[in-house]
Amino acid sequence: MDAVAPQVRVRYFAWLREELGRSEECVALPEPARIDALVAALCDRGPQWVAAFAPGRRVRAACNQRFIGPDAAIEAGDEIAFFPPVTGG
Repeated sequence: MDAVAPQVRVRYFAWLREELGRSEECVALPEPARIDALVAALCDRGPQWVAAFAPGRRVRAACNQRFIGPDAAIEAGDEIAFFPPVTGG
């Protein structure tokens, strides 16, 4: 029997959901287990992913409903959410 790799649940909001064609998925926990490594692994999927996470797009990340930076550690079972900048009035 094959062991299941540790995973995180990833959720995409607003235009990210539309652009990437999904609202959530389970993704293998990257090595090192940090947000920047997760984003790099997602960007390895192709140009559409690279464009979505391009630096000028300023996508924010949250882990278990708390905003975090790109060097933040993540663990198996965490819920990671990616949000585009939000404007208000």
